[in-house]
Amino acid sequence: MQALIQRVSEAKVVVDGQIIGEIEQGILVLLGVEKEDEEKKSDRLLNKISGYRIFPDNEGKMNLSLKDIKGQLLVISQFTLVADTKKGMRPSFSSAAIPSEAERLYEYFVRQAQKVESLTKVATGEFGADMKVSLVNDGPVTFRLET
Repeated sequence: MQALIQRVSEAKVVVDGQIIGEIEQGILVLLGVEKEDEEKKSDRLLNKISGYRIFPDNEGKMNLSLKDIKGQLLVISQFTLVADTKKGMRPSFSSAAIPSEAERLYEYFVRQAQKVESLTKVATGEFGADMKVSLVNDGPVTFRLET
């Protein structure tokens, strides 16, 4: 399971011209699910994302986590994140989970995130939809995490 996380001051996702998810200060998560992924990996990744210290403290150092600031989370499914781009001019998605399993683990990740008490909001995109995601990357701060 892989996640591209971006510290944002705001982010939103639009499907068919309608905003279906939006957050203010927090983290935008682009989540990719691979064939061998399971709920344990999802739990570890969520724990890492919510506890990852990427927000500034009073001295401007990245010492605070999403939990510490009581931030918000926007989770977007993104199978292209797990693409193999080492050979040729076309990505291979052979390591991506089949859609039904990817959707199950994506929804599991979101449900578990909604149980994290210190998060003030958890918003989502729509699995498998053509989404338009916009954000204001604060920093910019972007990290790739994997389990």
